[in-house]
Amino acid sequence: MSENRGLIAVVVVLLVALAGMVCLGVGALVYCPQPGSACAGLFGAPSNVSQNNPSQTQPTTAPDQSQSQTQNPTQNSSTNNTAPGGNVLRLPGGSGMGGDPPTLDPANTSDVESATYIVEIFSGLVGFNKDLKIVPDLAEKWDVSNDGKTYTFTLRQDAKFHDGRPVTAQDVKYSLERAADPRTRSTVSPLYLGDIVGFMDKYTGKANEVSGVQVLDNYTVQIDIDKPISYFLAALAHPTSYIVDKFNVESGEQPWYLKPNGTGPFKLIQWDQGQQIVLEKNADYYGDIKPSVDRIEFLLGGGSAMTRYENGDLDATRVSIADIERVSDPASPLNKELSIDPQLSTSFIVFNTRKAPFDDPKVRMAFAMSIDRQKLNDVVFKKMPVVATGILPQAFPGFNQDLKGIPFDPEGAKKLLAESKYASGLPDIVWSTVGGGGTAGSDVQAIAEMLKENLGANISVEQTDWATYLSQINGTNVDFQLFDIGWSADYVDPHNFIGLLFRGGSLNNWSGYDNPVVNQLIDDASVEPNLDKRIQEYQQAEEKILQDAPVLPLTYGRDFWLTKPYVKGAFYPPLVIERLKYITLDK
Repeated sequence: MSENRGLIAVVVVLLVALAGMVCLGVGALVYCPQPGSACAGLFGAPSNVSQNNPSQTQPTTAPDQSQSQTQNPTQNSSTNNTAPGGNVLRLPGGSGMGGDPPTLDPANTSDVESATYIVEIFSGLVGFNKDLKIVPDLAEKWDVSNDGKTYTFTLRQDAKFHDGRPVTAQDVKYSLERAADPRTRSTVSPLYLGDIVGFMDKYTGKANEVSGVQVLDNYTVQIDIDKPISYFLAALAHPTSYIVDKFNVESGEQPWYLKPNGTGPFKLIQWDQGQQIVLEKNADYYGDIKPSVDRIEFLLGGGSAMTRYENGDLDATRVSIADIERVSDPASPLNKELSIDPQLSTSFIVFNTRKAPFDDPKVRMAFAMSIDRQKLNDVVFKKMPVVATGILPQAFPGFNQDLKGIPFDPEGAKKLLAESKYASGLPDIVWSTVGGGGTAGSDVQAIAEMLKENLGANISVEQTDWATYLSQINGTNVDFQLFDIGWSADYVDPHNFIGLLFRGGSLNNWSGYDNPVVNQLIDDASVEPNLDKRIQEYQQAEEKILQDAPVLPLTYGRDFWLTKPYVKGAFYPPLVIERLKYITLDK
């Protein structure tokens, strides 16, 4: 598949969608940012999960070693393309990294790994189809008031939970109010549901219910928002608003989501810690497109996914940096099974503006200008991603092709440092990253060496597991001094990057950046009905953010996957969406 053709197709789909004010995406989703990073596969399990429950074996973390292992030389020239027996699809865990998800609780979904499963097990009022268009899901239709602030949803009456109980408007109200409940401890729900009238009152403990969510009858629910934002339906498609079963959640089992009673096309039937997650098709699924595959086995850890793929033990696999050169070779038989797809994602280095020395914008810019991103991409990442020039990814409405970005300029960086309040000497810097101990990822090592060489910065690396890492960066009081993270689009509107990541006070404003000029531009753009003007305001905000350098955009993501020829209908979208029901096995 041509990279350019794929990129053009995505651009066309997304621009058409936005022109109609239809916002796309699923997620909130931070992700393990680099193909050369040590974090691949290191996803943490819930801390309160037991390993010995005989009825449901629970999750933990197991690293995917495929990025550090060399390929078995006896398998370089052939691949096993014989389909296994049974209507079973075998995939690497989650988004292809191979680890356990931090959670399967929709209200607490803040990462790609978790969302990959949640969008298959649960569902919301609205969702996204294969063409990335927002469509009715549990709601069969909706009406919007003339002022754009009242949405009335009519539920489909054939939708059921996995146990057969009908989904009602009361379930919708319960789910949205649970997302707002302080006891749920959702760090992401205000980002997507905070515009609902009364949501923040319940979230902050000032009210017992969300006044803007009203049950009109068993199959009709009304939602009022406080301003006419254009991306509300897209935000409502985020997993944090997905419908859960009150009886399931309040069953007393902890964590309840190990036996989830969802509504989606697949059911979770098994979760073996560090080994596999198994989904089974929901025979009573209400959707127009029914799942075809009977069983999906996600293999977690346990060695090289590439070796498993070549041995015929996996039906698809994400290509790691260790194998990209050989699978990209046209002479390789694997090359015919390779797809390259642009992702709506950007990876960043984050400078915590609350912590010295990054409270000084000159120091932040000096650090940013000391990192040779092109060299990093060419040598460490082997050109798998694309060097970022700004915050908004390519193929994204509002992407500024004229934006030059932060240059690599070591001499200019030294001059800025000399002008800063830390001219007499930098304090020691701690870089927090995802990892399992031992040596940090090659990307972290390379960047730390650049900063030492160009600025004399003394950087130590602190590693932690993925789940703990997420808990540390979600909120308004991030303790990390310097860290790396990626952001994958939830919906195709500039607000999803500019507003959520850089508006002062946002729960995903990792750096603590708070510029009144930027805040005003974001606020104005969020309610601006004219698309061209909205994009212009977000682009102005982006330029100002880059001048202040609370982050350094590193790369725009691309996905490299191998898929067996007998797997039909598989696709790798630029957003996390429900996709497994489209797959069939041609045996």
